[in-house]
Amino acid sequence: MYRFLLTPRWLGAAALTLVASAVMVLLGNWQLHRYQERSAINARIDAADSATAVPLTSVLVKPTAAGALGSMPGKNKAWTKVTVSGKYDATHEIQARGRTVDGNVGFEIVTPLVLSDGTAVLVDRGWVPSRDGDAISPPVATPPPSGEVTVVGQVHLSESRPSGIAERDGRIDTRRISLPHLVDRIPYPLYGAYVLVSSPESGFSAVPIDHEDSWQNGGYAVQWWLFSVMALLAYGWQARKEANGDAPKARVDRVTAADDRLGEPAGAAAAPSARLPE
Repeated sequence: MYRFLLTPRWLGAAALTLVASAVMVLLGNWQLHRYQERSAINARIDAADSATAVPLTSVLVKPTAAGALGSMPGKNKAWTKVTVSGKYDATHEIQARGRTVDGNVGFEIVTPLVLSDGTAVLVDRGWVPSRDGDAISPPVATPPPSGEVTVVGQVHLSESRPSGIAERDGRIDTRRISLPHLVDRIPYPLYGAYVLVSSPESGFSAVPIDHEDSWQNGGYAVQWWLFSVMALLAYGWQARKEANGDAPKARVDRVTAADDRLGEPAGAAAAPSARLPE
């Protein structure tokens, strides 16, 4: 009954269906991995307030030379709560412009923190408004505290989209905190991620941390798996239809069929009648 499945046409269709189904399963698995990865990031964000901070050096790889960036961590280290001690270097402070908090445009102030071993990590001290409340005038930011300080915050990965860098208002001015593009401006071996402080100093506002949209990836995973099952079901449905002889019926010419029932050759009715003699 199903011997036709061994014909080249059906064997080819089976191979194509299996390949398509396998690819859809792999795509679903990849989306599941992204869901798990993003969910873990969200868990670290939510747990930051109650989590115990770990030393920065246990999370990030120590840089080796000035002008060279330390290894950039993977997403599995993003938003880990860390603690680090050192002295701020206000002479190489950075202002990241065009940053919005609660609908207001201002600046994030990022200052190098120099550790006792001579390495440095950039610390985002928080958000401040501009002097005139616009996106152009200089920010209103108090200088960092002097002497040895201990910072507690979360690991922030380098921003991927670079932007121009200039000197403005006595600081390094940029739009994006892209460490590979800032490392040349910092005269210390620089860690491959920066730290966003958990409790900003007076005059600074906390920079909100957006959660990852993990549920979207979860939904995509389920969709791909359903598509895989549907491809197999469609193949089975077509095979069963073929086995039951449910082939599409040939189109019937109704005029020809009517002529056949009357016993007349097709087109006879349209033949001209014989002319009677006068």
